[in-house]
Amino acid sequence: MSQSKLAKVFQFMDTLGLGERDPFGNPILFKRIIVMILGFISYNRLTVYNKTKITGTEYLENLPDQGVLFLPNHQTYFMDVVCLYHIFFSVKWGFRNTLNYPLYLLAPRSNLFYVAASETMKNDGLLPRVLAQAGAILVNRSWRAEGVDVKRDVDLAAVEKIGKGLKFGWVISFPQGTTRPFAPLRKGTAHLIKGENPIVVPVRINGFRRAFDKKGLLWRKRNTTLTVEFREPIRFSSEDTTEEILARLQQEIGLDHVE
Repeated sequence: MSQSKLAKVFQFMDTLGLGERDPFGNPILFKRIIVMILGFISYNRLTVYNKTKITGTEYLENLPDQGVLFLPNHQTYFMDVVCLYHIFFSVKWGFRNTLNYPLYLLAPRSNLFYVAASETMKNDGLLPRVLAQAGAILVNRSWRAEGVDVKRDVDLAAVEKIGKGLKFGWVISFPQGTTRPFAPLRKGTAHLIKGENPIVVPVRINGFRRAFDKKGLLWRKRNTTLTVEFREPIRFSSEDTTEEILARLQQEIGLDHVE
């Protein structure tokens, strides 16, 4: 086989992710299969039984493949992330502000990660464990454990893990750290931004709490309009204080305007 043909074969293998692993040691091909299956399972929930209205994906089209931090408000444990994954896959295929062409699930992005509480992903049954394989960066919350408020040392490894994910791709993190409505932003988000200096994309989501249960797995109300609005990307200055960063994010995410 000629060298040029070999190069094409290896390029194809690289596209599939054969033999590759993400920075956390997970096989990329397995991750692609997981997100593809979960994507087809969840597609009707976002487009048939409910309507997903998306705005602002034009901001995503020219973003780099690494070093981008998405910061949405938080309404359900899993469906928020699932919907964002769908949108990112659709944008990869060149579709703007729509999920109407599910062929994007045939070649999903593999450089996506989301931050999740370790106890949520490990203690709530089989499905969360499967969802964890779709790119979860597991962290230990310092303020809440097993449904009650606690005070314990900050998980210092969390920032390192998230930084590792940012160096490889895009990371979704929920700066409220909880699905409770109108919860304030956690200072750890500002410290992460100052330490890693990512491009920050605030995201406003709404309707998920009405449509789904707390975990985002069961129906609560069908025929709900789910809205996802991507705001203009921000590159914060090293001179911005944590208070200034949080104030800007509070305004951009619009926590006072979601249910």
